[in-house]
Amino acid sequence: MSGPLEGITVLGLEQAIAAPLCTRHLADLGARVIKIEQPGSGDMTRHYDRTVRGLAAHFVWLNHGKESAALDLKEPGDQDLLHDLLHRADVIVSNLAPGALDRFGLGVDELTQQYPRLIIVDISGYGRGGPLDHKRAYDLLIQAEAGACTITGLPGHPAKPGIPIADIGTALYAYSAILAALYEREKTGRGAVIPIAMLDVVAEMMGFALNQVLHTGVEPQPVGMGSPMVAPYGAYPTADGLTAVLGTTSDREWRRLATDLLDRPDLTEDPRFAHNDDRVRARTDLDEIVGAWCAQRTLAEIQKIADAAGIGNARLNGVRDLANHPQLAGRGRWRDIDTPVGPVPALLPPGLAREWPVVNGRVPALGADTDALRAEFAEHSTDRC
Repeated sequence: MSGPLEGITVLGLEQAIAAPLCTRHLADLGARVIKIEQPGSGDMTRHYDRTVRGLAAHFVWLNHGKESAALDLKEPGDQDLLHDLLHRADVIVSNLAPGALDRFGLGVDELTQQYPRLIIVDISGYGRGGPLDHKRAYDLLIQAEAGACTITGLPGHPAKPGIPIADIGTALYAYSAILAALYEREKTGRGAVIPIAMLDVVAEMMGFALNQVLHTGVEPQPVGMGSPMVAPYGAYPTADGLTAVLGTTSDREWRRLATDLLDRPDLTEDPRFAHNDDRVRARTDLDEIVGAWCAQRTLAEIQKIADAAGIGNARLNGVRDLANHPQLAGRGRWRDIDTPVGPVPALLPPGLAREWPVVNGRVPALGADTDALRAEFAEHSTDRC
C-alpha cells in the first residue's frame, strides 16, 4: 500500500530531531526516504538510551519508514553514490552542523546548479548571515535565545518546555514547505531552496509575547500551569488528590464559569474581573476563588459540571496516563511498526486523509540498506550529472 507521496524520493542528511521528524512525516505519506548516516556511529539519537528493547526512544520515534545508507562523504566512492542518489531525488533535507555540507562540496548553490529540480531544505539554528550563523544549535539553546524559557515556569524560575518545541516546530515548517514546493514544481518544473532557521521558528511562536513587548514594553511573566495572557486559566487540586485544568478564553466564557460552574453570579459584576485584561491583573484573587471551589469537589464532579456549563476542562495527566489514554485507544490511534528487535507500538500520523493508507515502515539498522542502494543505483551511475 502506498500513500499520496508515492514516487517521491527524499534524502535525509540528518540527525537529532528537526530534520528526521520532517522526513519521517514524508515517509508516513508514502515517500521513499533514504537516511544518510556516518558509518560506525550514525545518527546521534541512536545512542541516547536503550529504552525500546535495546533501541533508543528518540530514534524509534523519528525514523520508522526509512532506509539507512552508511556513507563516509569524505570518500570519493561514497560521494559518487550520494550524487547518484541526488540525481534521482526530489528532496534533500539537511540539518548538519554549520558548514558541513559546504565542506563536502554540497552547498546550496552547488546543488541548485547540478540538480535544478531538487527541493533543498537547509535547516540551521540561526540562519545564514548575522553574527550567530556559525553557532551550533540545540533545542534548549534556541528556546533560551528566543525567550521561550522566560515565559515558561514561574517568575524567577524559567523553564524549558518538556516537549522540544524548537525542533518539532522546525520539522513541521520544513514538512509543510516541502509539500508546497512539490506542488509548485508541478507547475514550473523547478526545484526550490528552503532555508529554515530554528530561531525564526521559535520567534514566530512567540508572536503574542512579542506583540506585548513591542506595543506596551511590558515583559510577559510566566505563570506555571497557565498563560500570562488569559485568566482564569490554570490547574487546581481536587478533593480526591487529582488536578483539574480549567480555562476561559473570552468574557462570555468567564460569565458562564462564574455563574454556572462556581454558582457565583456576583463575580460577573465585580469590576476587577470585567474583562480579560482585568482578570489577568487579578489572577491571584481569581485563582484563590476557583482553587477553593475545586478543592471541595472530586475531579469527576468538576468535569461533569464544567461539561454541562460548556467550560473547557481536562485532567492533568502523566506520560503513563497518556500511554493508556482511552481516547487514543478508543479511536484506534495505535499501530505496530517493525524494528530490528521486532514489532513495537507507535502512534498513527496525526494528519491523514480518510482515503490514504497507513504506511507502516520499519526502523532501519545503521547501514541496513547501503549494499542494496549501491546495487540499485550502480545500474544508473552513467546517468549521473
